[in-house]
Amino acid sequence: MSLAQNNQRAAAFRRHRLSLIAALVIIAYAVFVQYVWGWGSIVSEWEAIGLPTVLAALALLVATYFVRTWRLYHYFPRETRGRFIALFHLAQVHNVLNIMLPFRSGETSFPLLMRSEFGVPLLHGTSALLVMRLLDLHALLAAGGLGLVAQADLAPWAVALWLLFLVAPIPAFLAKEPVLGLLRPRLSGKLGRILAGIEDGLPKSLGGLVAAWLVTVVNWGTKMLVFAWVLGLMGVAPLSATFGGAIGGELASVLPFHAPGGVGTYPAGIVAGAVALGAERGQAAMASLARASINLHLLIVLSALLGAGLSLGLNEIRRLAKG
Repeated sequence: MSLAQNNQRAAAFRRHRLSLIAALVIIAYAVFVQYVWGWGSIVSEWEAIGLPTVLAALALLVATYFVRTWRLYHYFPRETRGRFIALFHLAQVHNVLNIMLPFRSGETSFPLLMRSEFGVPLLHGTSALLVMRLLDLHALLAAGGLGLVAQADLAPWAVALWLLFLVAPIPAFLAKEPVLGLLRPRLSGKLGRILAGIEDGLPKSLGGLVAAWLVTVVNWGTKMLVFAWVLGLMGVAPLSATFGGAIGGELASVLPFHAPGGVGTYPAGIVAGAVALGAERGQAAMASLARASINLHLLIVLSALLGAGLSLGLNEIRRLAKG
């Protein structure tokens, strides 16, 4: 084989490597779901809820992936301008890897993919990911806090505390510059360069932070409402317990012992969160809650696969359109 042919193949692999990763991950995860649960049993469980309801929930969850990509698009404006579809493709690969790999190890793929596809320095990508994950955790807790507010019957003090927590990122951002001002004179050489790289990944302005924060709140608010709605349709009650289950599952997914695919750990988080916020503890009620937690988890898994498949198709259409 000639050197020119080798170079052509290497160039083709570089152009399509993200698509190849996405395709392999989708196939592996589909096989994994079939091995653990079986797609037939999943569909039969969802038929009891109503397929139109399931499809509506899936559509809303996939829509949140576009919202998350919009956040990335505006967080890295120079690097991603005009390449929204490519960024959506990258975000879905990262999402599926994050779900599939244990111990949150999938997170490491984000700065690596951003460097490979968009030329974002590793430290910049890593610090930006940390900021976004802190915003995610804040929004997740704020969304779950709606369950506590509901449990308190919308008492004024509960609503006031929730609103104070909701705007907490703003004073945290305002403290950024004084803290960095104290650190810059004290760090030099390699440590100074590391600090500069971290600073480069932080929001540049309060407006930038507020935009990322609002998108994060919309994203997680939608997800928590969908999760709580689906749990309610599957018999979980009262309303506060549905929000507790929604936040419990997501909190379980960020723990260090997150299992591959969230098998066991995610449904357990849903059950724990629902019980903590008022779900009944009788034998029949717990059995129903366990089934609901597994079905919601599978719905989330399927939405991730659909998002990755959609991104793969859109990315290939974009490539064909560009010739």
